[in-house]
Amino acid sequence: MIYSGYEMLWLFFIYSFSGWILETVSAALRQKQFVNRGLVNAPFCVIYGFTAMIVTIFCGELHGFWLFAYGMIIATVIEWTAGHWIERFYHEKWWDYSKIKGNLDGYICLPMSVFWGILCVVVKNWGNPFLVNLYSWIPGILGQIIVWILSGVLIIDIAATLFILAGRSRRIEQWKGVDSWLTGISSGLGRRIYGLIDRRLRRAYPDAREKAEKDSAEVKSNVFAYGCSFYKIIWLFVIGAFLGDIVETFYCRATAGVWMSRSSVVWGPFSLVWGIAIAVATLLLHRYKDRSDHFIFIAGTCLGGAYEYICSVFTELMFGKVFWNYSEIPFNLGGRINLLYCFFWGIAAVIWIKGLYPIMSSWIERIPVKAGKILSWVILVFFCCNIVVSGLALIRSDQRAKGVPAEHTWQNIMDEQYDDTRLKEIYPNALQVN
Repeated sequence: MIYSGYEMLWLFFIYSFSGWILETVSAALRQKQFVNRGLVNAPFCVIYGFTAMIVTIFCGELHGFWLFAYGMIIATVIEWTAGHWIERFYHEKWWDYSKIKGNLDGYICLPMSVFWGILCVVVKNWGNPFLVNLYSWIPGILGQIIVWILSGVLIIDIAATLFILAGRSRRIEQWKGVDSWLTGISSGLGRRIYGLIDRRLRRAYPDAREKAEKDSAEVKSNVFAYGCSFYKIIWLFVIGAFLGDIVETFYCRATAGVWMSRSSVVWGPFSLVWGIAIAVATLLLHRYKDRSDHFIFIAGTCLGGAYEYICSVFTELMFGKVFWNYSEIPFNLGGRINLLYCFFWGIAAVIWIKGLYPIMSSWIERIPVKAGKILSWVILVFFCCNIVVSGLALIRSDQRAKGVPAEHTWQNIMDEQYDDTRLKEIYPNALQVN
C-alpha cells in the first residue's frame, strides 16, 4: 500500500510517541521512577518512528516469514547503532542486555530481535492500516496542520539538543529555554503516568559538554583521519566504490564473457552500492575486527542482504528502474537478493575487515593532514554533484519512458547529454518498471 507524505509523517509521530510510552513505562518499572527514554526532549522516541518508516517503505512486498526476518534485521541494526550513538554523545548506556545470552555489546540480543521482528509484522499488517484510517477521519487541512506543527516541534527540539550538547551557540540560554519547555511537556506526561519527574537531559547536557571537551583534548593527534573518523569514511567510500566497480566488471567478464559497465554514476567507474556498503560495514564492524571469522561472515551476510534489498527497492521507487534481477537464481527473494550473493557479502565482509581495512586505514592515515582534508572535501563535492547529475539523468530517463515531454532546462540538458543510448552504455542491466 502506498501512503502519502502526510500519512507517512503521521505514522512516524504516532509510532515515535507510542515507542516513547513503551520505553518510559519499561524503564520506570525497572528503576521505580520516571525516566525519559527519548533521544529528544519532546515525548517522542524517534528510533521507533524511524524503524517503522523503514519497514513501511522498503518491506511493502514482503509477507510472513520474510517480513519478520527482514524487520528483525533492520530493527536490530538500528537498535545497535542507536545504542552506541547514545553512549558516544550522552555518555550513558540507556539499556543493557549483558545478562542475556547471545547479546552483542549489551545493546542487542536474540530475544529482543525476535520481539522487534514480530513488532514489524504487526506494524505493517495491522498498525499502518488502522492508523492511516484514523488519520482519514481528521479533516484534511486540520490533519496537515497537526503534522506540520509536530514536524516543527521536532526540528526545534533536535536543534536545541544539538546546540546545547555542542555548547557553541551564541544564544545558548534561549536554546536551554526551549529544551526546558519541551522537557517539561514530557515530564508532565510522565508525571501523570508515574508521578515522579526526572529532567534527565537538562542535567546531562553540561556533563556531556565537559566530557566531550575533555575527550577532544585527550584525542588530539597529528595523524590524518585517525581512527574511524569522518574523513576516513569518505576515503573508504571512494575506495570501495572504485574497487566494487572493478570487481563486478571482471566478474561479468568471467561469467558472461562480456565487458560491461557496472558503475552507479555517470562520471567515473564507481559503484555506489559497494562504496556505501564498505563505509557502513566499516562503521558497524570495525570494532569487531578481533572477533572470529564466523561472526564477521554471519553479520556480513545478514547486513549485506538487507542492504542490497533496500537499494533495490529504493532505486525502483526513485527512478522506476531495477539494476539487477536474481529471479532466475535459486533461493531469491523477489529477484532483489539471493542466498548465494548474500554469502558473497559475508565473504566480502571477512576479507575487508580482517584483511583489506587495516591496510587501507594505514595508507589513508599517511596522507598529510592539511592536504588530506582539502582532498576529502573536493572528493565529497565531486560525488555529491555526480550523484545529483546521475539522479537527474535516471529520473529523466523514466520520464521519457512514460512519454513526458521536456519542458524545463534540466530536462533538455539530460536529453542532450544522457539520452537512452548513453544510459544504456552506463547501465546495461537497468530494466524499466511499469
